Amino acid sequence: MRKIRYMDENTLIKKSIEALMAEIGPIETIRFINMPRKKKVESVRRHRQWQKMLDKDQFFKEVFNS
Repeated sequence: MRKIRYMDENTLIKKSIEALMAEIGPIETIRFINMPRKKKVESVRRHRQWQKMLDKDQFFKEVFNS
């Protein structure tokens, strides 16, 4: 079995930023780095949201009428 080596975080960050700078330029790189991240919805809340959108009859038909 082969051992996998990951590069250290500093090298990873440096190479990633260099790649972004080369591809999209300095302004867009800064915009990308500063983009806000969406918070994860807690799993129970996400499930309840899914249930509200669900058409129960259509769902059962798709699952059990295979």
